[in-house]
Amino acid sequence: MMYINRILDLKQLIEKKSHFLFGPRATGKSSLIEHQLANDCLLIDLLHSETYLRLIENPSALEAMIAVTEKKWVVLDEVQRVPEILNEVHRLIEKKGITFLLTGSSARKLKKQSVNLLAGRARQAELYPLTYHELPNFNLASYLQYGGLPMVVLSHEPAEDLDAYVYTYLEQEIKAEALVQKLPAFSKFLQLSALTSGNTLNYASIASDAGVSAMTLREYYQILEDTFLGFTLLPWQHSTKRKAVTTGRFYYFDTGVKNRLAQISSIPEQSDLYGQAFEHFIAMELRAYLSYTRKKLPLCFWRTVEGVEVDFIIGDDIAIEIKSTQKISDKHLKTLKRLQEENKLKAYYLISRDSVAMKKGDIFILPWETFLKKLWDGEVI
Repeated sequence: MMYINRILDLKQLIEKKSHFLFGPRATGKSSLIEHQLANDCLLIDLLHSETYLRLIENPSALEAMIAVTEKKWVVLDEVQRVPEILNEVHRLIEKKGITFLLTGSSARKLKKQSVNLLAGRARQAELYPLTYHELPNFNLASYLQYGGLPMVVLSHEPAEDLDAYVYTYLEQEIKAEALVQKLPAFSKFLQLSALTSGNTLNYASIASDAGVSAMTLREYYQILEDTFLGFTLLPWQHSTKRKAVTTGRFYYFDTGVKNRLAQISSIPEQSDLYGQAFEHFIAMELRAYLSYTRKKLPLCFWRTVEGVEVDFIIGDDIAIEIKSTQKISDKHLKTLKRLQEENKLKAYYLISRDSVAMKKGDIFILPWETFLKKLWDGEVI
């Protein structure tokens, strides 16, 4: 299969310190390791049955496996399968000075067994679906519908591959690991959470529709976050003239997976679905950029109790409103102008499919491609 070069540089990450590399299944962690580290690392694959059984029975066998290599780094792939091994990793970092890259598609077991993620001796990085910056022939319509998982982007049958992805997630991540007691209820929840992805969370309403308690629903959302299938944006709380909501907004990690779970087979260009997918796409880009560039800034949104909303706020610096329209008018600036009244932020952007770049007052109005090029070139933040 063709390989697409990634932004994340693993050698740069682990040159000085051990790292966890987390990310959902099929985002390309194993391929990235193969292309960037194959000649410099000892790869220990915990999906390999013999290796898994050896180390789960005797985690201290790890030291003997490492002793026979002269490679610079050690990669433990799918480390969540043997969480007990982290005690041995901790010891080898401390006593032997070994540098590890520890990959995982779930933090669930690591959290459940009170693993402390090596008490600061390893940093964390994430791998996300392919971004605009990584795709040389980017097709917006295709991306909004099918997302950015490498196997889907390169597929001649993306819908079928998304079906297989969801089935594999349920079978291997949820059912096999016994993360939930009632798989049908969880499957129903997946559809409802996908349909409401990008909206302010209403636990009571979704729990009622899913036929589960509010407590169970919160646990389900936590499973999605622990398996990296989604993330919650918290509301920006620093406005003083208007009271902000306190409830977060949940997004799936990928537009294609979200559409498959919501059973959305097409996204008409003038529909609300299109606007939601376009906003979701920009959310994915912002999240990936902040992570890959190691910028320690929160990605939030602003919504007042009266319903005034701005899609994204980065730190206390930048506000970004997303409109899928192809022609911007003054009405699209209203919420950003309301936010400007707070006098808190440094820059304001309105991003759309309008092809003309403009500036009205202190608001930059940019075509989405122009904005993303500036973002990835480091000119936005």
